Amino acid sequence: MKQILVTGGGGFIGSVIAGHLADRGKYNVVVSDFFGSSEKWRNLSKHRIYDLITPAETFAWLDVNKQRLEAVVHMGAVSSTTETNVELLLENNFSLSRSLWNWCAVHGKRLIYASSAATYGGGENGFEDRIDMEYLSRLHPMNAYGWSKQMFDQFVSLTLADGGKIPPQWVGLKFFNVYGPNEYHKGDQKSVACTIFPHAKHGRPVHLFKSYNPKYKDGEQLRDFIYVKDCAAVIEWLIENPQVNGLFNLGSGKARTFKDLAHAVFSALGKAPAITYFEMPEHIRPKYQYLTEANMAKLRAAGYTHPMTSLEDGIKDYVQHYLMKDAAFF
Repeated sequence: MKQILVTGGGGFIGSVIAGHLADRGKYNVVVSDFFGSSEKWRNLSKHRIYDLITPAETFAWLDVNKQRLEAVVHMGAVSSTTETNVELLLENNFSLSRSLWNWCAVHGKRLIYASSAATYGGGENGFEDRIDMEYLSRLHPMNAYGWSKQMFDQFVSLTLADGGKIPPQWVGLKFFNVYGPNEYHKGDQKSVACTIFPHAKHGRPVHLFKSYNPKYKDGEQLRDFIYVKDCAAVIEWLIENPQVNGLFNLGSGKARTFKDLAHAVFSALGKAPAITYFEMPEHIRPKYQYLTEANMAKLRAAGYTHPMTSLEDGIKDYVQHYLMKDAAFF
């Protein structure tokens, strides 16, 4: 059976992708990740994972197993938007991605990698999933994490423009605000839905940031929230459609307010909403995005027709089938 390597396959999005693919029974799924002494191993505990390797073993494993390898799904990254160690970000989010690209290009293997909506910065240049440098150079990420992801998108753009070696299928996915099971280990980087759930469950008011932009009322800052199960479904479709190449947005396509999100959590619990607003830390205010919304036309034009889960349906599934069961895992 052909193998799929999922880097970062023990993390939030990576583990749902790995579990989803393993459950289909079409591929042997191999996960590359660090586990340490955390509970992250539980993210994979329900699934038939073929093999586990450490990130340090990745390229040696690739060389040995290249005949059976179908594709690399590269989700491994330092994903904290507040990380300030730029060298760490570049090593993990740029240099490793570049090395995987080059390996896949040389050996004729497919590569699907995680970019990020953080590359769009404040959104002043829109949310167009273009790969040309004319557009990419206009984007100004608001944190080092977004810049590290932008650097790799630019590497891909320049490689294409220069006629350099490319994998037989290459896809970059600009993930928007992903939420859902298996994010419990992420600390202060968990989704707002996961963060506010305990308060809503116990009848306490949930806290959302005040707005400091006169265009948006408190709680009406907008995000494109996408359920992690939709992300896994898109990855499966891409693997089954090797003719699809390009950089694509991956969101729901519909921006919703944080107030909408909070109301959906309360509704899933059968409780009346109770929301208070608190001061945003001053160091966050200059870098805060007030709107993100994925333009999904490019992925739809490529042939992906399955509807995305609505915010209300996704939150209901997350709350009732996972969070209410003591953080049950996918």
